[in-house]
Amino acid sequence: MSELLRDLWYFAAASSEVKRGQMFRREMLGEPVLIGRDAQGQAFALRDICPHRAVPLSAGRIIAQGGEQTVECPYHGWRYGAHDGVCKLIPSLVDGQNYEADRIRVRHFPTHEANGVILAYVAADPRASEAPPRAPEFGLDDLSRPKFVIHRIFSANMDNAVVGLMDPAHVPYVHNQWWWRPPSAGKKLKEKRFVPRERGWAIERHKPASNSLGYRLLFGDKNVSTEISFMLPGFRWEVVDTARARVFTLTCLTPENENSTRITQVTYWKNAPLLDLIKPILIPAGREFLDQDGRMVDLQNTGLSYKPSMLWIDDIDVQAKWYLKLKREWMTSREEKRDFVNPIEPTTLRWMS
Repeated sequence: MSELLRDLWYFAAASSEVKRGQMFRREMLGEPVLIGRDAQGQAFALRDICPHRAVPLSAGRIIAQGGEQTVECPYHGWRYGAHDGVCKLIPSLVDGQNYEADRIRVRHFPTHEANGVILAYVAADPRASEAPPRAPEFGLDDLSRPKFVIHRIFSANMDNAVVGLMDPAHVPYVHNQWWWRPPSAGKKLKEKRFVPRERGWAIERHKPASNSLGYRLLFGDKNVSTEISFMLPGFRWEVVDTARARVFTLTCLTPENENSTRITQVTYWKNAPLLDLIKPILIPAGREFLDQDGRMVDLQNTGLSYKPSMLWIDDIDVQAKWYLKLKREWMTSREEKRDFVNPIEPTTLRWMS
């Protein structure tokens, strides 16, 4: 069930990636998307194809036109509003050629920027003009700037990427490095309470497992609690709290196309001086953690090329089943033009990990 969901917000870029007066090309849901920041500091996103001769607009420049910020095509100088996609100027026209430039539009993707993250709204109708629904906030509160951002592109469709990242039983086998879950720590019974949340679910706040060495090394505080949440189309975040400190890791999945998914992890913390001290170590460790998942996806692709199906069992695969239920309900609610109804019921799941 690899159909890509629309009428939703997706991660587009980290704020730090998008410099003032610059833009770049990125693929999202099979579409070429220009992501930029105008001279006034506002982020924007447009379809990265000029309707005139199909040249990527990202190869052009950002320039003011009649008091508006526009993107100028490098081929013939046509200019499009950075924040509405409407053509503002066709410089080759001469007096008497009364062509209405504003009849031409480049698809505009509404953007929302907060907490160092830029989200883009992908509507099912590319001509949609109504305001999008509010963007997800994730409960980041005053964590305004990420400490670091890492990413990896998985050679997997969106479904397999989501299911792989939230799988609860792979940790002792895939992430078994000495500083996180060493084999010597063994496996423990995990029993977690799950509850429905907006377009997803959450593992209610709990103490980390006793065999999760990483938490003890990083915080040195036995009063550690954590909560993990998931939301369509592909946001997973974990909040770790102590009496003083907070660590927030937001994982964003954005499908580039049917066979490729961009995974971005954005990490925040406050009142955690040890993390500030070892940040140069945490960044490569985080990359390796993500790469381990990516290498397993590559191995999985080897098997799926012969057998394009997988076996799912309870309880470790219930979250995968929930994800597909959520997808089906989202698509059905769009088709029937009604509100989305979360199909997940509160439950407790148990597994060894």
